[in-house]
Amino acid sequence: MIYFKRLLPVLFFCFACNELNAQIRLPHLIGNSMVLQRDKKINIWGWASPTEKVKVTFAKKKYHAIADAYGKWQVQLKAMKAGGPYKMQLDASNHITLDDILIGDVWFCAGQSNMVNPMERVKEKYPDEIASANYPQIRNFFVPTAADINAEHDDLPPGQWQRATPQNVLNFGAVSYFMAKKLHLKYKVPIGIINSSVGGTPIEAWLSADAIRTFPMLNKRLSLSREKLKNNSVTAQVNTKPKVKRLDTDEGLNANPKWYDAAFVPTGWKPFWLPGYWADQGVRNLNGVVWFRKEIEVPAAMAGKPAKLFVGRIIDADETYLNGEKVGAITYQYPPRRYEVRAGLLKAGKNILVVRLSNFTGKGGFVPDKRYELTDGINHVDIRGDWLYKVGQVFNKPVAERQVAANSFSAQNEPTGLYNTLVNPATHYQIKGIAWYQGESNIGTADYGALLKALIADWRRAWNDTGLPFLLAQLPGFGDVEYSPAESAWALIREAQLDALTVKNTGLSVAIDAGEWNDIHPLNKKDIGERLALAAQKVAYHDEHTTGPGPLCSGATVDGDHITLTFTNAGSGLTVKGGGKLQQFAIAGADKKFVWADANIIGEKVIVSNPEVPNPKYVRYAWADNPDGANLYNREGLPASPFRTDK
Repeated sequence: MIYFKRLLPVLFFCFACNELNAQIRLPHLIGNSMVLQRDKKINIWGWASPTEKVKVTFAKKKYHAIADAYGKWQVQLKAMKAGGPYKMQLDASNHITLDDILIGDVWFCAGQSNMVNPMERVKEKYPDEIASANYPQIRNFFVPTAADINAEHDDLPPGQWQRATPQNVLNFGAVSYFMAKKLHLKYKVPIGIINSSVGGTPIEAWLSADAIRTFPMLNKRLSLSREKLKNNSVTAQVNTKPKVKRLDTDEGLNANPKWYDAAFVPTGWKPFWLPGYWADQGVRNLNGVVWFRKEIEVPAAMAGKPAKLFVGRIIDADETYLNGEKVGAITYQYPPRRYEVRAGLLKAGKNILVVRLSNFTGKGGFVPDKRYELTDGINHVDIRGDWLYKVGQVFNKPVAERQVAANSFSAQNEPTGLYNTLVNPATHYQIKGIAWYQGESNIGTADYGALLKALIADWRRAWNDTGLPFLLAQLPGFGDVEYSPAESAWALIREAQLDALTVKNTGLSVAIDAGEWNDIHPLNKKDIGERLALAAQKVAYHDEHTTGPGPLCSGATVDGDHITLTFTNAGSGLTVKGGGKLQQFAIAGADKKFVWADANIIGEKVIVSNPEVPNPKYVRYAWADNPDGANLYNREGLPASPFRTDK
């Protein structure tokens, strides 16, 4: 009897767990404030105990389902027009009520960091956009990162639908928000965004196992990785953010007073012009910790006030101090440094600004052409110019913590790693279309075009819609400017993205003019998002009056000593943006030795020639990593896509 009494709490716990497991459970996408796709039958699904009866009430109609032997159930709501808000009631052994549901258009937005980058990252560029972001019918579901190469998951990582408000919109992907806003304002329907993106990831991670099987090398790689995981010889890692090891010691931190201390007096420090890289200012082959120091003059009007310090962008990690107090730190190179300065820290006159910079590979320093200033919103102190620097530590070998160890690998970079977790669970959810912004991590991938077309087909199969609209953001310009025609790995990716237009129901956002030479994450997300919306208008909304994506070369004819180019999508006509001469056209004969060409718009055509090439055969336009000055547009203001005729 004593044994039975001891057993009672255990039995009660087991019964309680069984009862809890019997309750209906919904996938994370199905929740309050969600947007459901209009004009399509709507799937609502979840889990319960086997054979449990489930009733769903929505828009005054009732739907019934019985969970199968695995506890899965699904109902299909009738197609509805745009509208709302609605409530949804789900009844079984438990009861769930969902509120504030809209019927509209849902876009699945995926890719890498430039699709992830939130409005918060660009808030200084678009302050009015954020302040006016009061669009309760635009909703965003951001999918957290998870990766798995072994199996397809049946639910996304936890998330929630958010309305577009000035506060919430800071968490929305900037590209997807600008796309959604333009579509919402044009068509007056609710827009839902499912943002499923992970920075730094290659396209193969977003393909299903079925698609990967058509690429023998990737399929072999997947099989080997799965086998190693099975044998516990490697450990899968998911890296949501590149990080570097924080170094807690160097000469500056060991000093007394420390080099960031306001009482410290520098001796033997050398001059440095900021912004810039120390490799360009007399320091060779240094990876390590370098300290930078500057005295800045703060006007009396700023003294004691809260302010914001902009320290551009830094390669790689920094800790930044003002008057001996740390005001910010970031552990990797990509985010802009925007640090809040508390009230009372600034004083009139001399203030000491110190940056402890850790660099792990490549050229360390301060990226040019970024924002470097201290401001309270009214007064501005330029922090560029003469600084002092001193080396605190020299690294003998790379110490980046994010380097993959020999016994581990990044699951989010492996074939199927993200499809299984971030795509497959969403494929039951009806959508209007897909927007894809990716390619930077596949620079140099020879078969990117084939992989991209495979992804389009793969996702359409997964959503069971062979004509599902698929939009692509073409990569913008990035990197140093070439002043002579040259080969370009970035141009090859853009060519693959352009070539994807040969697949039906695809659209392109040409973004060659939206980049920054020194930042792989350009701030101009508005043009890219709105051009995606233009592509959607044509592909998904069948708007014949839209002018997107901009001029596309449709033919090249050799006419003696010149080549005549024809274009589609010229809108109301071709033009030279800003006037002057057309730039970034190159011409070559059969030897493919390209030289810059004279190019002129004649009617709806472009005539290209060069006296040094009397027998021309090929033309290239904007064929460079960063084709600065490319200026062929249509009169609607859309740039021509880069292209070549010598493919």
